[in-house]
Amino acid sequence: MARYRYLLFHKPYNVLCQFSDGTADDRGPSPSPDSDQQNPRPTLQDYIPVKSVYPVGRLDRDSEGLLLLTNHGQVQHRIIHPRFGHSRTYWVQVEGIPDAAALAQLQRGVTIKDYRTKPAQVHRLDREPDLPPRTPPIRFRKAIPTCWLALTLQEGRNRQVRRMTAAVGFPTLRLVRVALELHSLRPPLRLTLEGLQPGQWRDLTVSEQQRLVSQVFGSHRP
Repeated sequence: MARYRYLLFHKPYNVLCQFSDGTADDRGPSPSPDSDQQNPRPTLQDYIPVKSVYPVGRLDRDSEGLLLLTNHGQVQHRIIHPRFGHSRTYWVQVEGIPDAAALAQLQRGVTIKDYRTKPAQVHRLDREPDLPPRTPPIRFRKAIPTCWLALTLQEGRNRQVRRMTAAVGFPTLRLVRVALELHSLRPPLRLTLEGLQPGQWRDLTVSEQQRLVSQVFGSHRP
């Protein structure tokens, strides 16, 4: 297993989920072309000096939080393939205070264009989570309260969380992925942001690597 690397990264806001800014990215606020040329947008390369690792899935540029990277192509493919699946947990700051009916809609699934989302686990957090301040701070309207939700999905479509909360009338202001869980085998493997500040990364421990490979391949290791 020594030839493979598995990293966890706390992606800051406004960082592209790729190692270069060579292609357009429409998953977040876009600066003007002039500012792009003068000030290239930050990418993973600005934070991670490890060669030949790639993200397992994506986080939008205007989202923050946990990102798994590896140079193990089979692991990357299996984790992101819908057939295998894994859960993703987000802390979501929304505009307004969702009532029980709105939370029930999110739990059952909502229709986004021609697609209905799968059932999700959703609840309101009792207090604001202990997160580093976002840079730049979110823009919010003083007359409208905000609250935080914990939302766990079994799928990861483009801007899905933002579209889900908007569909029930509560736009997302801040979105942080805090955990990934693989549960093909018991006990599940849960990877979190614990110990990582925005912009920091670490290798998975030997135990985490072994459990990750077991979750992905079972007894059929490559």
